[in-house]
Amino acid sequence: MARRAWLFVRRNPSAALLVVQLLGILLYAFVDDSPANSLGRLTLTLFGMLVVVLALGVVRATPTYTWLGVLIGIPAVILTVIDWATGGTTGWHLASDIVHVAFYGYTLVGLLRYMFDDETVTNDEIWAIGATFTVAIWLWAYAYSVVQTLVPGSFTAAVDPEGQRSWMELLFLSTTTMSSTGLSDVVPVKPVARSVVMVQQIAGMLYLAVAVSRIVGLTLGRRRKDA
Repeated sequence: MARRAWLFVRRNPSAALLVVQLLGILLYAFVDDSPANSLGRLTLTLFGMLVVVLALGVVRATPTYTWLGVLIGIPAVILTVIDWATGGTTGWHLASDIVHVAFYGYTLVGLLRYMFDDETVTNDEIWAIGATFTVAIWLWAYAYSVVQTLVPGSFTAAVDPEGQRSWMELLFLSTTTMSSTGLSDVVPVKPVARSVVMVQQIAGMLYLAVAVSRIVGLTLGRRRKDA
């Protein structure tokens, strides 16, 4: 059973990344990421490092240069640990978020190239549609974290409207925005935050339209060829 699971992961790295990120969403619901909870922050840190390693594995299977992923990924892991060790001080936290934006942006480009590189639809490329979507969600959530660090008070919410938004809140905002289901109870109130949210809304809509139309087009084309 373990060998079969490992073979599946090797053949479908995008599926592994997608599953881990979905499990991460569930994990965040049971972990307190407040600064006072060191155990919770450590759990999130370790999980974040696991996601980074899996993302590197996925991009390594794509045409994107592996060395560039390592060059960005290693500082992302190191800064994540430093951010936790220093208690989330502004400077280290901002640096960590910026590097994570760069890394997830790199991973996103790699996955897009992977999906659109040829005219054959493989099982892993189907999984990559979902993995790319979740990677984009993480990218924008880190971007929101950068925004609220640089411009305090960028986001308000129904609970503690004047406070800084937690990672779970920012991830929830990113998910609802990316999926075009509408804004959550976390609302951008500063111009920079609203601009970033609008860009994500447009990007999410375009991604869904392009990805779905391509898969449908290639599938119909293959059926016509087989017929």
